[in-house]
Amino acid sequence: MMMTETLTETLQEGIRLFNLKRWDMALRIFQQLHCNTNEETKVTTELAYYLGLCYTKLGHFEDALLYLEQVVNAESNIMRVYQCRLTLAYIYVVTERAKMAEFELNRLSEIGFESVQLYTVMAYSACSEKQYQKAVELYAKALQLDNTNATAMNGLGYILVDTAMNVQQGLLFCKKAVDCNPDNAAYLDSLGWAYFKNGDTTEARNWLRRALNIASLASQQKAIRNHIRIVAGET
Repeated sequence: MMMTETLTETLQEGIRLFNLKRWDMALRIFQQLHCNTNEETKVTTELAYYLGLCYTKLGHFEDALLYLEQVVNAESNIMRVYQCRLTLAYIYVVTERAKMAEFELNRLSEIGFESVQLYTVMAYSACSEKQYQKAVELYAKALQLDNTNATAMNGLGYILVDTAMNVQQGLLFCKKAVDCNPDNAAYLDSLGWAYFKNGDTTEARNWLRRALNIASLASQQKAIRNHIRIVAGET
């Protein structure tokens, strides 16, 4: 009994850290629990769920896939399965496995699941396939469900400026996304790029530097540095 209580308390501490976005610390706790616990299926599934999410947040996508797929196959909580399928689709898009991303997204669409998150991931997938008009429409659907969703505003704004569909409107969407979350490196990068596309290189440099200063993932840093080089006329 004491063993189970200790494991539960440790799990709750990991969840607390996860909710505080201290994903590296949470991951260490979940990894230790995973090594020590194999008795209860419920606990194992709970651990797999948080391990998968932590690995995703930290950009360790191959590790994340192992645990998220375990949750999809074993979890009885349908909303958790939906979330894991969405996360799987996102990972497949990021790692350029379009067919697998399409499979997960189609599964969600077939069962009538509709959410802001679904539309934003579908839009991201469409954008990665250079289906820009489709991506714009999907981001617009997401904003119809929640007109304050920063992810959708940022995605829509970035496409509008990057493809020159509407650089002024795109800048406005990017500004709104940053207003919602001023500490998000991706949003700051988009805003800097939007200013550049609108001809304001001074503001572009300012926002891109801010983005680089807080970017934690190597892939993010690479994209931001590329934008900075372009703004500086180095490419």
